[in-house]
Amino acid sequence: MKTVKPTAILDYYDGVLLFEARDLLGGHYIGMALGRTDGYDRYLVTGVRPERLRELRSGMLDLRTLFLEAPGGEWYIALTNGDPGDCVTLEPQEGNIADADDLLPLEGYTLDDGPIDGLALAEAIARRNVVFEFSVKPPETAHGHRVGMITLGNLLLQVQSVVECAYRDAVQDLSSQAKRDLYPPDGYLMDVVVPAAPGSFRVVLEAARAPDKFGYGGLVLGLQRLDAVFAAVEDPDLARDGLGKHKGRLAGSFIRLMQLLAANDTGLDYSWAYPGSKVANYGGVSGAGARWLAENLSGVTSRVTEFVTLEGEFERVNRRRGDWGLLTDNGGVKTGKIAAEGPELDGLEVGKRYRFQCEKATELVAGRERQTLYLVRVESA
Repeated sequence: MKTVKPTAILDYYDGVLLFEARDLLGGHYIGMALGRTDGYDRYLVTGVRPERLRELRSGMLDLRTLFLEAPGGEWYIALTNGDPGDCVTLEPQEGNIADADDLLPLEGYTLDDGPIDGLALAEAIARRNVVFEFSVKPPETAHGHRVGMITLGNLLLQVQSVVECAYRDAVQDLSSQAKRDLYPPDGYLMDVVVPAAPGSFRVVLEAARAPDKFGYGGLVLGLQRLDAVFAAVEDPDLARDGLGKHKGRLAGSFIRLMQLLAANDTGLDYSWAYPGSKVANYGGVSGAGARWLAENLSGVTSRVTEFVTLEGEFERVNRRRGDWGLLTDNGGVKTGKIAAEGPELDGLEVGKRYRFQCEKATELVAGRERQTLYLVRVESA
């Protein structure tokens, strides 16, 4: 007889439905509930390779396939009536597990173990601030709570980029006065406050700015917008249209995040909360979902426009192509084109100050952002 000790509950409903276990030598096992027999909980158990177990937890492998891959073809039945963490004795079974079709799960059952422990809400209350946490499951996590340095660095940069774009998208339609009063230019920034926590590999971020008299500013609105983006991709058939409803920069950063996750063979789960939250907000994407999105959203095009006013010295012009340059007061040169039915460049003098009213178009093409200024009106400054 072999004995294993459960180490994690992977699925639970009125009892443990699926658990992970280890033997005395460190081998990995998985057990699935088969029902009750004579007062005992009955489980189907096989050994598993840690890499394949990680793929199950990431939603990239179905449970039936995992059982059929039992190392050495060995499989077991376990009977227990103890507590979930008690050791379990395994009774070896004869024959091929593939022939025990009535015991195996149906094809297509997958698991995606997102954060369920309320860490974000607990940390938000303790820190009295907005908290966003996320976890990933790249291949290296199969052998411990670890993640590659380059993967972690890229993830932190890309997650912050998505949060920033969601923040800017959320406050875009507010009045200029509201933006000045409530939303500082760096209100989207977050700090890493806990490098890791038990789980696959988890990072906890805290808002870089402490709340002021106006509360939590636009960061909460930005994270709510981020929830909307992730919710729109739960159904792959609606993903393209759903993402297209958001601003160009947000769509672009989201697609780049999906490409990064796919390249690192992982999904991403997150939750966030602030001290006034009743419950934490959850979102994420499985490894398989990230891969599908990276492959199928690369051609998404989203064009968003906004009006901006520039003031400075007329610096250069190409009247044939309709290109212009304006040396602004901060020392930078802004360049652009003439909008359709826009003003003529004839009569403008190089070196003279003008006020240009422009339409800024942000266009997302093949996952990359492109911005162009179109001149619609000229005034002497």
